[in-house]
Amino acid sequence: MKKRILLLLVWSLAFGPPPAKVQIFLIGDSTLAPKLPTDAPETGWGMRLPDYLDEQQVLVRNHAVNGRSTKSFLTEGRWAKVLAELRPGDWVFIQFGHNDAKDADTSRYAAPRTDYARNLARFVRETRERGGNPVLLTPVMRRRFDEQGKFFDTHGDYPAAVKAVASELKVPLIDLHARSRTLLEQEGAEASKALFLHLEGGYYPKYPQGTTDDTHFSAYGASRMAQLVVGEVQALGLELTKYLKPFGHTGKYLHELPTTQLPAFRRDTFRVEAYGARGDGLALNTAAINRAIEACHEKGGGTVLVPAGLWLTGPLVLKSNVNLHVAKGALLQFSDRFEHFPLVKTSWEGQEAYRAQPPISATDAENLAITGEGIIDGAGQAWRPVKKEKLTDAQWRKLVASGGVLDAAGRIWYPNEQALKGASTAGVGNVAAGYTAEKAEAFKAFLRPNMVQLTRCRRLLLEGVTLQNSPAWNLHPLLCEHITLRNLTVKNPWYAQNGDGLDLESCRYGLVEHCTFDVGDDGICIKSGRDEEGRRRGVPTENIVVQHCTVFHGHGGFVIGSEMSGGVKNLYVAHCNFLGTDVGLRFKTTRGRGGIVENIYVSDINMTNIPGEAILFDMYYMARDPVPLHGQADAPPAAVAKAVDEGTPQFRNFTIRNVRAQGAETGILIRGLPEMAIRNITIEDAVIQSKKGLVCIEGEDIRLKNVTLLTQDGTVMQLENSRRVVLDQIQYAPQRKLLLKVSGEHSAGIQLLRTDTSQVQQGIELGKNVRDQSIVGRE
Repeated sequence: MKKRILLLLVWSLAFGPPPAKVQIFLIGDSTLAPKLPTDAPETGWGMRLPDYLDEQQVLVRNHAVNGRSTKSFLTEGRWAKVLAELRPGDWVFIQFGHNDAKDADTSRYAAPRTDYARNLARFVRETRERGGNPVLLTPVMRRRFDEQGKFFDTHGDYPAAVKAVASELKVPLIDLHARSRTLLEQEGAEASKALFLHLEGGYYPKYPQGTTDDTHFSAYGASRMAQLVVGEVQALGLELTKYLKPFGHTGKYLHELPTTQLPAFRRDTFRVEAYGARGDGLALNTAAINRAIEACHEKGGGTVLVPAGLWLTGPLVLKSNVNLHVAKGALLQFSDRFEHFPLVKTSWEGQEAYRAQPPISATDAENLAITGEGIIDGAGQAWRPVKKEKLTDAQWRKLVASGGVLDAAGRIWYPNEQALKGASTAGVGNVAAGYTAEKAEAFKAFLRPNMVQLTRCRRLLLEGVTLQNSPAWNLHPLLCEHITLRNLTVKNPWYAQNGDGLDLESCRYGLVEHCTFDVGDDGICIKSGRDEEGRRRGVPTENIVVQHCTVFHGHGGFVIGSEMSGGVKNLYVAHCNFLGTDVGLRFKTTRGRGGIVENIYVSDINMTNIPGEAILFDMYYMARDPVPLHGQADAPPAAVAKAVDEGTPQFRNFTIRNVRAQGAETGILIRGLPEMAIRNITIEDAVIQSKKGLVCIEGEDIRLKNVTLLTQDGTVMQLENSRRVVLDQIQYAPQRKLLLKVSGEHSAGIQLLRTDTSQVQQGIELGKNVRDQSIVGRE
């Protein structure tokens, strides 16, 4: 704060007072008005409007008041206060109607075609007289559905009156009436309740008995309405558009991103000690903690508190309306004994399978959370196989001496014979392979669980905790909706097989922010089922935002696939750091998966020490480490075309901007299939230091603009069998041998634009099967 004041003082002395912010005055009723903390969760949409505007340049001044009409807003002198503060160039958003219709109240009633219209016209006229910019908004819809689930309107002539005034006076009109109706009808009778106040008793002090209110908004509903308003500002092309807050450099604005619902909990607390748990590190607390969870659930929900201490436990099953809070100083330590984890039917790598019960799970639940500053440890060392190549000699000797068994080659350690047997048995545990719980029991030690598995759940929050040492994946939400992961620390040893940090599978509406991952496989991974089973499920992962996350180690920083058979779409990723991950941005699939991955927006990514590719699109994923281990071959796959069928995957419509990578084997690798090219990829404003630069095989409509490729190899860019590739403003390290090599008889439509070729020995080299006409633009 002191630094900010000092900067303002220095600015004032040097340049005069800082420029005043543009003001947006909001006048209207309770649907947009500011609320007190005691009114929670009621929220006016005007309270959320600043979330989507540049706060450095815009000040939103919310003068709306509960219960006011155009008439009472004038008679109470509220409009006069707005005029007194209005400056030339400011804006006034005007939305009334709900209370003007109250014909039994003479202090508020204003007939739509007479007093109401005249009052609106007065607001417009007097705003303009002071050099302001008026904007009229139609009243926002109430939630009204009949018994058949059909929506109906209760606003009569008021919306039409607003439109008439706007037309007559040539005022910008935001038809929030129509836009909110569309939203409500899209959500439907049940889901639209989340936009309003449908509350059970015991959650909020203002509503001890609960309430049903289809006029006023929840925080989620207020955000959705504010997004509609800002979207209309953009669509109208108002000058305010230049103040909209962007999402990084993705080309998207914050108001265009999906919004996620948060859970809420009763204020009751259920301490696990009250149900027999002991934090001495000796007592097995499985039954006691599950009793606390069940009691909390049966009494309507609340917080199950795990206080400071060492709490040994077996698998825990979460229930609706429960917040499992692992307090600072608490270690929730899961048992390392296989017999404590019975086999259950679940999902593994996108297919239905029998696996050991997850340490933490929930199925068909809603309103769930895992919070706190404590640690959750999955005892993964008891379950995981370990490759010799991933340990030092001393570590390997110590592991072998601890027990367990080795495979025939003596290169992989397993915890016991069961695990070794499972590793050599195809399809073990999979339901499609005929496994039942009884049949799978012989391989139990091989059937490692994911640590946190949440299936078909809704409104989830995981915040603050450290999750570590999972037997397999750490976090696996499956078929879930409205997931918020915030300020998590997720850790696995770097050598942990299948030790992913996060796998969002067939999930909708998610926010992952300010999380740290340091794991043995992919860091942040998006999935949607595998092969025929995934296509049959047919549920994509969609509408996910990832921001301000760091991945220290893993096979990939941000990853899609390879199990993406149900499709992936509408992902937004920005402001992330990948420090030493094998691959930075990793998009992988293979023949047989099927599925479409599309509409992916990524920006503002920093990477260092990437042993593989900084940016990878690969349709030849072969289920091995992305960086070959010592002695492992890394030959490219044979490019033989096959028939397109339902198992042919597709990658298309990716936008990647503002990437910085310091050190990688390959800067950008795009490797499509002969029968299905990777399509419509835009990479802009990137600086990548790597051994190899761009390698593009079977790509279509690929565009690189303002990309710097500082390569060690003499050849900067290589294209093979790629079509309609635009290379615009490419920078490179000086004194390279060759800027661009084009090969493959199917290459065509290659453009090299606004690129200086004077610093290379040769600008372009064409392979023997490439026609010179393939290069259609050169500068």
